[in-house]
Amino acid sequence: MSDTYTPPKVWTWDKENGGQFASTNRPIAGATHDAPLPRGKHPLQLHSLATPNGQKVTILLEELLALGVTGAEYDAYLINIGKGDQFGSGFTEINPNSKIPALFDVDTGVRVFESGAILLYLAEKFGHFLPKDIKGRTETLNWLFWLQGSAPYLGGGFGHFYAYAPEKWEYPINRFAMEAKRQMDVLDRELAQHRYLGGDEYTIADIATFPWYGNMVRGEAYNAAEFLDAKSYKNLTRWANEIAERPAVKRGRMVNRSFGPLDQQLHERHDASDFDLRTQDKL
Repeated sequence: MSDTYTPPKVWTWDKENGGQFASTNRPIAGATHDAPLPRGKHPLQLHSLATPNGQKVTILLEELLALGVTGAEYDAYLINIGKGDQFGSGFTEINPNSKIPALFDVDTGVRVFESGAILLYLAEKFGHFLPKDIKGRTETLNWLFWLQGSAPYLGGGFGHFYAYAPEKWEYPINRFAMEAKRQMDVLDRELAQHRYLGGDEYTIADIATFPWYGNMVRGEAYNAAEFLDAKSYKNLTRWANEIAERPAVKRGRMVNRSFGPLDQQLHERHDASDFDLRTQDKL
């Protein structure tokens, strides 16, 4: 292990500290520059990036559209967090926390930020992917809120120290690897009893959880599946592979994606035909 760190009496911000994402983190809120957001033709205006939190929302929107819910048509604009788009004045008006995703519903005049809140808003607005009976609804929300509280330990905890931190520190990697494996075990045990999280119905709980833990066990996050022995979580793997094959999930994972294989990127989405028009030259 590295030498023991002695915290100073008063913490001060080191702008260069933080590794790959140092430029996206700061100890103050608010806009850094004037940047109005574009406005598309649909009532639902999404500003996002295809991180796991961003994928939650685009997957749900594509699932709603697959059911024929025309009101779920949306415009999706790319927020490049590496360039600081999330600190623009227009974005901070929708999300004062400067994190993707952020949604504005022109029809209702409602802004929605935090990915779990967006999923709940859309599920309630359109009446899908959230059971209406009190037991089923509560169990779905149990898992939705579990995900919202647990994923930061997988991403900002394990993922940061294992994959992105400027140095490999033994203690935080071990600490968060233990927690990541505990969380995967929680999911694996639940999915041994049910096809989906909380029951036999596919819900926003599954849509929220798949981009984090589904990608993890499928070897698509942090290059850490072997390190965490992800293949040992057989029920979680079964669930993840089933969801990954859903056509709406495949489409939703492409939207606002600006990294990875070019044929999996769709920087902006304004119409279903955008998926068919996607070309290397366009990207």
